[in-house]
Amino acid sequence: MIAEREHAHPGKGRRASVPPTLNIVAAWSWRVIVIGVVVYFFAMILARLSFVTLPVAIAFLLTALLYPITSRLRRAGFRPIYATWMTMLVALAFIGGLGFLIGNRANDEFPGLVAQIQQTARDVQAWLLTGPLHLREAQIADFVEELTRQINEQRSQITDTVLTGATALVEALAAIVLLLFVTFFLLKDGDRIWAWFLRAFGGAADRVDRAGRAAWRTLSHYVLGTVAVAAVHALVIGIVLAGMRVPLWAPLAVLIFFASFIPIVGIFFAGGVATLVVFGSQGWVYALIFVGVLVVEQQLENHVLQPLIVGRALEFHPLAIIIVLAVGGIIGGIAGAVVAVPVTAVIYRALPELRRDRPVEPPAEPPVPTEPDPPEPEPSPGAGDAVPGGPNR
Repeated sequence: MIAEREHAHPGKGRRASVPPTLNIVAAWSWRVIVIGVVVYFFAMILARLSFVTLPVAIAFLLTALLYPITSRLRRAGFRPIYATWMTMLVALAFIGGLGFLIGNRANDEFPGLVAQIQQTARDVQAWLLTGPLHLREAQIADFVEELTRQINEQRSQITDTVLTGATALVEALAAIVLLLFVTFFLLKDGDRIWAWFLRAFGGAADRVDRAGRAAWRTLSHYVLGTVAVAAVHALVIGIVLAGMRVPLWAPLAVLIFFASFIPIVGIFFAGGVATLVVFGSQGWVYALIFVGVLVVEQQLENHVLQPLIVGRALEFHPLAIIIVLAVGGIIGGIAGAVVAVPVTAVIYRALPELRRDRPVEPPAEPPVPTEPDPPEPEPSPGAGDAVPGGPNR
């Protein structure tokens, strides 16, 4: 009997020898491996084409930032081409004016900063000699000599880096030109480009359209919120630096503004540079005060501004943001770190719309049948009425 059953079902015994849990794990494992391979090669393709992909990604961020201006100009009666040109000219004029202002202030204040740093260096040297460390001048001289020797030994590498930087500068200029072109056409013909893009998906166009609109709302909210938070951050730090009479406070405020677009990591870099400038120009007391203000302002940003303005668009845990930043930085450097978080947020919001079916509207309920009114009773004959067939007949 047992042999007949095994002969009728030859694979049943073999399948039963593998635990169901192992079957599930194996099924998930090969799927995860395939997905990982696809993601890896896709990332390598993006890294290979970073000269194109990064300017396009930044162009989308700029479009999300500038589109409200273009939209208002269109509603005011301007043709799309004129509204786009006016938006681009306003943006370029703002950037040019800001650069001119920063350049003038840096040119005026840089010599004073150098003199203050030299004085601070002398004060530090005197403290090392007379302070609790009680170093000798020979030890300090040996340290300076060793530092100079290291710089001289690395001179060839520094020269190669400068030449590589010149090549990178040419590539950056070409990327900026591409970025401006993409931004211009997205502002001018974004709706037509999207309609043309949807035609390639046929019956799935509705899903893709809903996913794209959800992604665009997320991107717009993220960019506008990040700009608002970065502006508040730069304004507060700029006022503090100006109150301390720190040279180059305006360029430092602008540096903090742009660094705020890189979550978590950017503010550490910009804050460290600003702290060094404060220490070099005003001493360690002002540097400690500035660090305290920076920490308090950063906590206010993390717990108040970011959750209220940007948090609703992302809803990411800080650990997820750090991992995304690391991956973006490895793939695309600083620019990759800038676009990593918004790109991840866009994908995170678009995928549910791709999976979700359009909600089916419930059919109209048929009218509830009402019971017919009972027929009215016929009037009964009165007492004096003659009844047919009665005795009066």
